[in-house]
Amino acid sequence: MPLYRYRAVSTSGEVAVGELDAASEGEIVDRLRDQGLMPMQIAHATGAASVATPTAARPGQRRHLFAPTKVTRDQLLAATRELATLLQAGLPLDRALEILVGLAASPPVALLLQGIRDDVRGGKALSQALDARREVFSRFYVNIVRAGEAGGALGVVLQRLSDTMERNKELRESVKSALIYPSLLVLVAVVSVAVLLVWVVPQFEATFAQAGKALPLPTLVVVTLGKFMRGWWWAVAGVVFLVAMWLRRRGRLPGVRRARDARWLRLPLVGDLIAKVETARFARTLATLLANGVTLLSGIAIVKETMGNTVLAGALDGVLVKLREGKGFGRPLAETGLYPRLATQMVLVGEESGRLEEMLHRVADIYDREVQAAIKRFLAILEPALILTLAVLIGGIVFSILMGVMGMSELVI
Repeated sequence: MPLYRYRAVSTSGEVAVGELDAASEGEIVDRLRDQGLMPMQIAHATGAASVATPTAARPGQRRHLFAPTKVTRDQLLAATRELATLLQAGLPLDRALEILVGLAASPPVALLLQGIRDDVRGGKALSQALDARREVFSRFYVNIVRAGEAGGALGVVLQRLSDTMERNKELRESVKSALIYPSLLVLVAVVSVAVLLVWVVPQFEATFAQAGKALPLPTLVVVTLGKFMRGWWWAVAGVVFLVAMWLRRRGRLPGVRRARDARWLRLPLVGDLIAKVETARFARTLATLLANGVTLLSGIAIVKETMGNTVLAGALDGVLVKLREGKGFGRPLAETGLYPRLATQMVLVGEESGRLEEMLHRVADIYDREVQAAIKRFLAILEPALILTLAVLIGGIVFSILMGVMGMSELVI
């Protein structure tokens, strides 16, 4: 049986580290719980060095060149889930935070948790300590924790929060994974064209020059491009870099970003995919807020800040105005014309039946599946289009060279 390394916490708050043989991680969890331990980290022994040895910052410890400098989303998710586990087991908040400092996956996480622990021990509520660190904790995160504190069920609320973060992570990862292959195709196309222009085409230049005949226009264009790329490749790279930086800076302007997001939504296939991704995130986040006692008005205002598309987020301003006027939530949302019709109808039904939270969860589940289907449709069209474009680019360069070679052959004849 495989060997697993584990780190667990006893009911008294002591950290236990060791190794066990088991058929699966689930069996390890059951055995640790039978021993009165709460499993925090489990990994295969062959790759679990980080499980056995804490990586929190130590005085005088030498910092690695590529050591992380910020707290990542994955690290925040892990810390949230572990804190929920400790609190649900009955440990006091300050003791749970102390244990998490020892379990920290990186120095930035350890420093973050140490600061939160010190604030809590100084008399601040956990939500206040988190709110002082908005560069890490979003308004959504802070308000969920505040609602848990008010209801006296912080451990349960943090567990729900970690579940929501996990589902949102899965949604992001599915989109990123789908873009890997198209990105590789684009990279191959750029590298292939550059190799042909910089190394292959010059091999024929001397031969064409000796022929003493005017080259066909396609051949002349390719040869000229090859010369330019060899002599000015650094200028091309610099211009591309400067343009990319300019577009990135300009894209941060509210008006430009809104216009760009509107164009994305109008694109066939892409716009549909973006709308479904944002709808799934919007529904799940709002459902989580409502489940933890946040009012609908406050929830919509918070959710607006978590959305990536400014057009879809901006449409919620009008929804908030009409909601304050007593016109409800579902109908104003449908009147924006930006959110999928099925989603708005389900929200309307949930609102009228008094089951809005439940219907929002269903909307999120439905559009999680819809995103997967939309990604498959998008890739089914994008991948052949990229392959065809690559073939046309390379084929065009090769054909232009062949035209020049055929012209030389006519001279020989």
